[in-house]
Formats: sequence, C-alpha cells, structure tokens
Amino acid sequence: MAGVRVPGGRSPALSQRRAGRVPRRKRTARAIPAGGAAAWPGAARPRKVNALPPRPRARTARHTKTKARMDRTPQNGPLSLYVEFSREDWAALRGATPLTLSEADLAALRSADEYVSMEEVEHVYLPLSRLLNLYVAAAQQLFRATDTFLGSPAAKVPYIIGIAGSVSSGKSTTARILQALLARWPDHPRVDLVTTDGFLYPNRVLEARGIMNRKGFPESYDVRRLVRFLADVKSGQAEVAAPVYSHLTYDIVPGETQTVRRPDILIVEGLGVLQTGAAERPAPRVFVSDFFDFSLYIEASEADLERWYLQRFERLRRTAFRDPTSFFHNFAAMSDEEATAFGHSVWTTINLVNLRENVAPTRDRARLILEKGEGHRVQGVRLRKL
Repeated sequence: MAGVRVPGGRSPALSQRRAGRVPRRKRTARAIPAGGAAAWPGAARPRKVNALPPRPRARTARHTKTKARMDRTPQNGPLSLYVEFSREDWAALRGATPLTLSEADLAALRSADEYVSMEEVEHVYLPLSRLLNLYVAAAQQLFRATDTFLGSPAAKVPYIIGIAGSVSSGKSTTARILQALLARWPDHPRVDLVTTDGFLYPNRVLEARGIMNRKGFPESYDVRRLVRFLADVKSGQAEVAAPVYSHLTYDIVPGETQTVRRPDILIVEGLGVLQTGAAERPAPRVFVSDFFDFSLYIEASEADLERWYLQRFERLRRTAFRDPTSFFHNFAAMSDEEATAFGHSVWTTINLVNLRENVAPTRDRARLILEKGEGHRVQGVRLRKL
C-alpha cells in the first residue's frame, strides 16, 4: 500500500517516485477554521506553509456573510456562552410534556401584579420543566455512580435550583409555577420553595448598623446562615429550618421557621443568589450559588421593571398598607401624586442602584435566562452551553 513503510527498507511509494514512475504530490496548505487558534485555546500551533492568499473578492464575500449572520444571532456565535431561542423555538421544545396545571391551579399561583396566561405556561414553563426533569434525572444518576465508586450507601441528595432577578421581575411567580410543575413529574414529587428574604438581618440589626435603607443589598443578608442552611440541605439532613420573613411587618418573624425535610428538589429564590461576595470585603470561600445544580435569571428592561414596581406599590397602598399592623401603613394616606413620587424615589435611589451594582452583573452566571417584555411576557430564552 502506498505510504506504508516496509520494515528495514524504503516506502514503496518513495522507491517508485525515485524510479520516475510516480509523480511527486504537490504540497497544499491546510485550511484553518475561522478564528484560527484563538477559537481553541491551548491548541497546537499550525505549521507555517507557503500558500497563496485567497482571492480578495471571495474573502470579502465570506466575511460579509459571516458578519451578517453574527449580527442576527449575537448569542449563538462560536465564542458565546449561550444558545439563544425565540419564544416560538423554545415552545417547540416542550415535546410531549403534558399540561398538568388547571386554570384554578394557575390562578392560585399567580401574583396579583403579574398575569400569567395558560399559553405562557405551555410555551415557556412546560419546556423548562421538561429540561429540568432531564437535568434532575442526570444528576441523580451521577450521584448513584459516585456512591457506587465510593462503596457508600446511596444517599438522597436534593437537587437545588436558584432563581435570581431584580425586584418586581416576577421571581416569586416563576418559582411557584416551577414548583407546581416539577412536583407533578413522577420522579420527584416533593419540591420545596424557600426565599432568601428570610435570611435578611432583623430590622433591629440593620438599624444598629445604619443600613436600614440598604435592605436587599448584599450586606443586609446573613449569608453565613444561608450558606449553612444550604449545606445542611445538600448533605441530606432530615430536617433543616429556615427563618421566615413577613412583607406585612417588613421584618423577620421572631420564632417562626420553615422546615425543609429532604425534598427531591429545593427552589431558592432571591435577589442576590448568584452573587459572589461584596467587593469591599474579602470574598467568602463558599458562595450561595456553589450549592446550585441549576440557576435561572429573569431579565427585563429597567423601564419595565420600574413600571412593574410602581404598579405593585400602588396596589399595596390600596390593600395591604391599609392594615394598621403594616410597616407601610402611613403610606396608605398618601395622595396618588405623593405615592407615585415616593415610589419613583425608592426605585431610583435603592432598587435601581442595587440592580445595577449587584443583581444585573450576576446574570451571566445563570444557566438559563428568561427575557421578559411588556406584561411579563417571556420573549426569548438563553441556555448556557458551557
């Protein structure tokens, strides 16, 4: 065979070429993929080969087509962390996943400020629940493989999902809908939901530290307690208690806890669940997100977020704030103009600052991003591929 060296002698092909019977093959340059070695860090450097440059006209055409293609789908380029889906493409990934929620179920899960239609559940949340079901099954198989390797008895390890996003982005509604859908899959019927509001420091501590107006910022959370809670859940402890927060009194409820008992899945929802520590202090060695098997970020424009926040503030002013025990009871007597001005001030000086400085920068740490538009309607989905 040509090119096969005979032990102790020359290659037959080489002998034939020297005899003048076979013409010498011409060397040609190997084509290098677009982006060269930069597309694959650590790849071997290609040998330099003298080759004619491509014709300018062909190169320009290819460059123009590539640039136009990347302009249309900037998140799907070779160096992008995410695969981007339109609403329609994402909805098609539902497959044969059955709709297990009724209109009555959905009505109980909706927030008063956020109308979620059954179409939204079918097009957005059913495909997401299918993806998560596959991820949970894969994680459980990996846990079993590890137990087999270690020769240890199989232990139940809860699958933990983190949901992050701005104030008024709809995190709570998303968490409740996912909890209901995931609990209806046969392999993981027990799904618990915990919010990080319960891990805020009590008001007396915030006031003593002079950071009452920084509630919701990283320094207002008892991160050590939250990390300890997640570590205990992940290690399979029979019962783990989480503190409870009241939005009526705007404070931690003394002596009240939520008990988590070895769930199949735990959903943790909160502003800063993807944060990696405050910049002004030494970063902790363990982050909240280290315990997440999957993370989700809800994204919306600042204009939409402010509008949703003001709508919520106005609704609460006409309902919950009228309760004499409410922390915000005095706001119920405000005129509409005063209430709007106050709500805008709170959004601009507190919530927007926190969003820009602490929440939005964590977006690209999420495994999946839901992109919302007008009316909390999800317009696109980005799924991390790395």
